[in-house]
Amino acid sequence: MVDESQESGSQETTHFGFRTVAKEQKVDMVANVFHSVAAKYDVMNDLMSFGIHRLWKRYTIDCSGVRRGQRVLDLAGGTGDLTAKFSRLVGETGEVVLADINDSMLKMGREKLRNIGIVGNVRYVQANAEALPFPDNTFDCITISFGLRNVTDKDAALRSMFRVLKPGGRLLVLEFSKPAFEPLNKAYDAYSFHILPRIGEMVAQDGESYRYLAESIRMHPDQETLKGMMEEAGFENTTYYNMTGGIVALHRGYKF
Repeated sequence: MVDESQESGSQETTHFGFRTVAKEQKVDMVANVFHSVAAKYDVMNDLMSFGIHRLWKRYTIDCSGVRRGQRVLDLAGGTGDLTAKFSRLVGETGEVVLADINDSMLKMGREKLRNIGIVGNVRYVQANAEALPFPDNTFDCITISFGLRNVTDKDAALRSMFRVLKPGGRLLVLEFSKPAFEPLNKAYDAYSFHILPRIGEMVAQDGESYRYLAESIRMHPDQETLKGMMEEAGFENTTYYNMTGGIVALHRGYKF
């Protein structure tokens, strides 16, 4: 398991990309990254993934089992790609909560969804994944898409998600992971650390934020480690599905 925190004298530390920082600083540092990239987030997603992120998210929706009348939490939901799909699936009798710790991302998501006419069954909540502000047993499904790697205490976040799921509910974690083939891993590293920051500099005028995002992917637990973390938090029947050669993985676990 990746150990994200350690003691340095009396000060607890964690990873911010490849850097070691004081644990209490990470939330603000991650917030600054997403404040910086929010306006260009959707454009950069398409450029970075060559549009494939839409297929990854569609597969997540297909695996969610969300039905009419259910309650869904789209955690770290950003600009609302999954929320838009879930809103249509749950219908007027259901509810989708788009939650994000970053108010800039939350504002972008609200504006984007309202512009496409999604207003009635979506609620917006600024929330920290480590301490979700919802009662126990609230949601039928929780998704966290490309957000878990930015959480300081992933174990606490997984326990918090488990708490607010209803019995029979499921968690889906869509996240960058470890490529299954070494040649692909090398090519992916070259792209992430040399080309991606340059794209970020040209399009979002912020190469440093995209350098952090590449580093945060490398520090994120691999497929088997994350599966074990979910099981430790209480999830059962936990599985994962590699996509694009393991560059991305979708983990799914249930609360019984």
